[in-house]
Amino acid sequence: MIKGNGPVNFMDKINPPYYKRSIEVTDFIIEYDMNFLEGNIIKYVTRYKNKNGIEDLEKAKWYLEKLIECTKNLKKE
Repeated sequence: MIKGNGPVNFMDKINPPYYKRSIEVTDFIIEYDMNFLEGNIIKYVTRYKNKNGIEDLEKAKWYLEKLIECTKNLKKE
């Protein structure tokens, strides 16, 4: 695969540099046993500065609002 100035490793597309810090986002999500909604909130908040800016924050907001809605509905049951 060639993109930009040189070859791109398949793993780079799955795990780009903005997910690699002292702990990888995926490892953090697994370590804290997060569900889909919680994991997406973390994913979008941690990458927004390096990827899609406000768009990623809006996505995180959408998932947070959905999590709040689901949590309220569980408490009603």
